[in-house]
Amino acid sequence: MTAPLPPAHFAGNPVRIARDLLGGTLVRSLPGHESLMGIIVELEAYDCPRDPACTAGRFHAARSADMAVPPGQWLFWTAHGHPLLQVACREEGVAASVLIRALQPTHGLSHMLNFRPVTRERDLSNGPAKLVYALGLDPARITGQPVNSPELHLLPPAAPLPDEQVQVTARIGIREGRNLPWRFTIRGNPWVSPATPSMDLTVNAEG
Repeated sequence: MTAPLPPAHFAGNPVRIARDLLGGTLVRSLPGHESLMGIIVELEAYDCPRDPACTAGRFHAARSADMAVPPGQWLFWTAHGHPLLQVACREEGVAASVLIRALQPTHGLSHMLNFRPVTRERDLSNGPAKLVYALGLDPARITGQPVNSPELHLLPPAAPLPDEQVQVTARIGIREGRNLPWRFTIRGNPWVSPATPSMDLTVNAEG
């Protein structure tokens, strides 16, 4: 069985890490129950030392300080009152992360629907806050745990996705730095969030 990605995997460039995580699996263990699992179909990178989305005030200093922790720790930030799941990247003291934006459920669907009842299954986890609720994640409990913790961990893709299967766009819901090609989705996947990016960009994301 594939081993979870270790914290050291996240010590580098979040843009590269986000691209490489596409098609990987997020696993939430429930004691006494089937694990909740989903394929990661959408991610965004944030690299605050060079990222206008951070330096221009979209993420104020206190929030950036919360991100400046050792690489490979689970973090949450709050947007419009909802928690969003991210992984710290780069070395400690640098505010950089990968935001997990959407999942395609593969295991434990009935438990996810108990956590977040929806009419259409596609709406269950096709957004960053939606997937947090669908997995029943408690930010107070998860924050600071290593990314390979038994409770919540990441499995790498079976094989890297070829470029033709990857759509690269601007990020969602920001003004500063919106021209950076730091959002990655599996092209045509129905579980990608319905939010519309400001632009569709080249597959060769700058990193």
